[in-house]
Amino acid sequence: MNPLATTWVALQEKLYFLHPLADQPDQLVLSALLLVAGMISGEALHRLLGLSRIIGYVAAGALAGPGALDWLDARTLSMAEPLADTALGLLLLETGRSLDVKWLRTNRELLPSAIAESSLSLILVFAFSYFAADLSAGWSAATAAITMASAPAVVLLTTQENRAQGQVAQRTLLLTAINCALSFVVFAAVLGIVHAEQSGNWLNAVAHPLWVMAGGVGIGMLGARIALLLASKIATGAVVRTFALIATAVFTIGLARTLSVPVFLSLFMMGVSLNLIDRKRVLSYIELPNVHWILAIGLFVITGAMLPLKDLNWLTAQLAFGLIVVRGVAKFIGVTLFGQGDLSMKKRRMVGLGIQPLSATAIFMASEIASIYPEVGSEALLLPLLAAAMMEFVGPQLCRYALITAGECPPDVKGDLL
Repeated sequence: MNPLATTWVALQEKLYFLHPLADQPDQLVLSALLLVAGMISGEALHRLLGLSRIIGYVAAGALAGPGALDWLDARTLSMAEPLADTALGLLLLETGRSLDVKWLRTNRELLPSAIAESSLSLILVFAFSYFAADLSAGWSAATAAITMASAPAVVLLTTQENRAQGQVAQRTLLLTAINCALSFVVFAAVLGIVHAEQSGNWLNAVAHPLWVMAGGVGIGMLGARIALLLASKIATGAVVRTFALIATAVFTIGLARTLSVPVFLSLFMMGVSLNLIDRKRVLSYIELPNVHWILAIGLFVITGAMLPLKDLNWLTAQLAFGLIVVRGVAKFIGVTLFGQGDLSMKKRRMVGLGIQPLSATAIFMASEIASIYPEVGSEALLLPLLAAAMMEFVGPQLCRYALITAGECPPDVKGDLL
């Protein structure tokens, strides 16, 4: 028995209200320490090396997770998953709110550019997964759908972190919002394909995609209506309206989880709905920049711990790297070939780099699909998860480099490292 335990036992003999020490440290304490470690790691890497804070958060989680030191076991991660789910949902709410439909109507080249990069990514990743990775058609489609979207949380936070403003920043955010919307539609269709391939159950193959899409849109619209009602009729002042928005978002998250509808889809649709129906601009100017970073620490530390790093070997690393290259080239080409009328080639290239991140959204989409058929899903979706693991450390810096190189960040933002 160690000295601390011996001392505690001696105190227990005199102080009857003391509980026995647990054999293992309390998981809540470990989780809190991990979040603090993630915050310190992020700040240290940002100040000393000029790296994105997100990389430090992910590194802390990956080090503490089952793939490394195993301080956070699978049970603890399962308990922490709702927290990460909530954080991602709230960040996707903001992504949905940034989907500027008026800009799409004004600039007719934006939507074709988004469709081009998303479609190229979907087709080429499917082909790579099917022919190079030898996945079935269903799981290849799932891999393509999961990796089709950029990482909205990474793009949003990197733009805020570097105080970027300009054409590249705005277009990167908009294209990220659009490819997220497109990927969610494909994601719903893929659910039916997986059901048909794995079980041949056509009822689930038809009903599940419809349930996900109708539920996501319906819950999102309901949340937007409630938030707008509270903000316009009851809440006055920015602080109270911010509370009304967050409270309604948390209610929407709980409703989505209760009805087995993906949280990320419901909150994204809530953001899009708010953008469309808030004609009096009641909530349009309510921003959550400080809340974003609180969410980011929890989200990226937890998703970092969820990364399947123990399954990374020479073969899987090659396949994951190949998928990243194929996806990256598809997105880069799709963006650079369109938008020639209002954006220079240099800036289009920077947008092509800025939309490269692949992160938490992909991890939760993979988890959603794998949960349907866990006996095969976890192994079949290892490829996109490993690709996401690699891009967790590269994507934020690529986005940061694009914004700085485009000249849209203040002079005090360092840009010497890619």
